[in-house]
Amino acid sequence: MDLHTYNHARRTPEKIAYKLVPSGESVTYQQLEARSNQCAQLLRREGLMRGSVIAILMENHPRYLEIVTAADRAGLYYTSISTQLTAPEASYIVQDAGAKILFVSKAKFSLGKAIAELVPGLTVFLVDGAADGARDYLAEREACPVGPISDESQGAPMLYSSGTTGRPKGVKFPLPDARIDEMDGLTGLAVDWFGYNPDMVYLSPAPMYHTAPLRWSMSVLKVGGTVIVMQKFDAEESLRHIQDERVTHSQWVPTHFVRMLKLPEGVRESYDLSSLQLAFHAAAPCPVPIKEKMLDWWGLIIHEFYAGTEFNGLTAIGPQDWMTHKGSVGPAVFGKIHILSEDGEELPARKEGLIYFEGGNAFSYHNDDEKTRSAYNDKGWSTLGDIGWVDEEGYLYLTDRKSFMIISGGVNIYPQEIEDAIITHSQVADVAVIGAPDDDLGERLVAIVQPLDWSEAGDALATSIQEHLKGQIAKMKIPKQIDFMKEVPRHATGKLYKRHLRDAYWQKVKS
Repeated sequence: MDLHTYNHARRTPEKIAYKLVPSGESVTYQQLEARSNQCAQLLRREGLMRGSVIAILMENHPRYLEIVTAADRAGLYYTSISTQLTAPEASYIVQDAGAKILFVSKAKFSLGKAIAELVPGLTVFLVDGAADGARDYLAEREACPVGPISDESQGAPMLYSSGTTGRPKGVKFPLPDARIDEMDGLTGLAVDWFGYNPDMVYLSPAPMYHTAPLRWSMSVLKVGGTVIVMQKFDAEESLRHIQDERVTHSQWVPTHFVRMLKLPEGVRESYDLSSLQLAFHAAAPCPVPIKEKMLDWWGLIIHEFYAGTEFNGLTAIGPQDWMTHKGSVGPAVFGKIHILSEDGEELPARKEGLIYFEGGNAFSYHNDDEKTRSAYNDKGWSTLGDIGWVDEEGYLYLTDRKSFMIISGGVNIYPQEIEDAIITHSQVADVAVIGAPDDDLGERLVAIVQPLDWSEAGDALATSIQEHLKGQIAKMKIPKQIDFMKEVPRHATGKLYKRHLRDAYWQKVKS
């Protein structure tokens, strides 16, 4: 199979590489090849060489995949930043990554300017034109040659995950020592397990700054398919795009399934989804009843995988196997699974423990040697900190995700950062943030607060805390539910009994 845009631009120049909906703006392979070459030339002109870092702050935008393709052929690391972050949160990532250039859209320009004020020496390119405080990306790109740079090599994403102190940390891989048209590990898995091919039409309903949408979309472009990028998820519009664009492949999170299932039956049945050959989901555990309903609706085409940004291993399960192993995320297809006890001993089938992968990708956490060391054991196996068990056939079942990481609407949220912000409120003595069950989001944020004065517990204090958080953390991280407790339970060492708190909320659902 021929890979890379330069091959597809030569063979099928007018084929659509990607299209944004509902705007309808599309980019052909010929255009993507020329523009990504020009962008790579611009990056070299700015002094960025193999191993340098760029950052991208955009909504789903026509220039997103163009810039990532340029970085990917120039041997650069590219760091995508959530548009939901505050300036201090985003500037920390830009500075920690060592990014020299920030690409920002007009819609996010005010945030981009605020980041630039906090990161000395950062060059900002506005991808929609010119503005004070930013250079005109389109004009400078067009002034560059359309031919490839002389020293092309594969780049890699450096996407940010949680750090030991609640600060996010960049997940860094060694740059591939390979030609730009050689098969990479993720694309190989996509071809073998999800049927990626040049004729595919792939619907991406989620923001490109998330790991899975970005990396799977890049794999589609490498094999020569077409990516349909939703500018914003909408349940009914997703069905409309599957019908109108004759989508063959798609990737989702369970929240998308929930929202589509909540559409009136007449609406759901009014769309022709017959082109859909394969859908896959990840990011959060999918409730068994939800997946059963989706399989009843879409048929036996829904696959599931489990992996992390670190990509140290991957499991996958098809619909037929899932029906006989309900709740499983499948056996390993990349790396070998080991379930270990707290003291590092290997556990037998059906015993819960820490999930390790042997033989997966090597990775490190940028600027955090301690966290990197803690991810590996003395055998060189690596873990994401997730808890689970395997059955006698080697099928993996997750029982906890990164200890107390909260997955709300498919987005990973780490409570330490929220707790650190809440505790600075003058009327708060202690706090714990947990994920409680939510029919729509999977989990919702709940802050359990111990007031300094119990008589102040109530709606007024809850509102005051929420106002206090604005500007400190992203809006999506501000708990909508704040409950009060006379004393938040802690061990004598100061460790929170967070499992007890979380279990109390989940137990209510079971009882």
